[in-house]
Amino acid sequence: MRKLITLFVCLALSGSALAADTGREAERLAKAAEVINAVMGTPEKGIPRDLLKKAVCVGVIPSEKKGAVGVGGSFGRGALVCRQGGTGAWGAPSMFTVGGLNFGFQLGGQATDFVLVVMNAKGAEKLLQSRAKLGADASVAGGPIGRTAGGATDAQLQAEILTYSRSRGLFAGLSLEGQIVKQDNEANQRLYGRKVNPKEILFKDSVPPPAAAHDLDAVLTKFSPKGGEKVSM
Repeated sequence: MRKLITLFVCLALSGSALAADTGREAERLAKAAEVINAVMGTPEKGIPRDLLKKAVCVGVIPSEKKGAVGVGGSFGRGALVCRQGGTGAWGAPSMFTVGGLNFGFQLGGQATDFVLVVMNAKGAEKLLQSRAKLGADASVAGGPIGRTAGGATDAQLQAEILTYSRSRGLFAGLSLEGQIVKQDNEANQRLYGRKVNPKEILFKDSVPPPAAAHDLDAVLTKFSPKGGEKVSM
């Protein structure tokens, strides 16, 4: 009887821990939706709509509480959402991490959000490697701001990934060159309840978006309902 009770207690505790972990992923997705909505809510100071229309994927790294993003704040967790097949509806999210020698210094001790706009299929393929260094494995540039990309530089227009930061309400292009992006397979397993490959999540149309991703998909659809580039993976 004691063994049975112990087993029930262990199962209850493990279930509570799993729910807490899944809750963190859901919270991250909700915050990501808030970031995109806030950024695009002021067209003159947001991501140019014509650039967002070309985007294959959008990644968001929402700010977290101080001390919750790793030693020295040099580590962040984000969610990547892509158009199904590269040109379809926004689909299920895949979780990832980003960090590097100067990532913590860019945070500057302030609550800072980051947005990555993947501009083409080639950039998406490189970003979905198990480990990708921005600027080396995939070309990256701080993105332009405004209603249109008319004032964008050649470097910005040719970059595979455009990156932005948002701190204290100020949104600006900021290059994350040198930062390391890794697939967060453990977070994906918690979110989907099983092991699943990021490429399968993002481009195979075999993984339905979880309920927690509804707001993020909805806000991306609101500001960029069509576009992208066909992706074959």
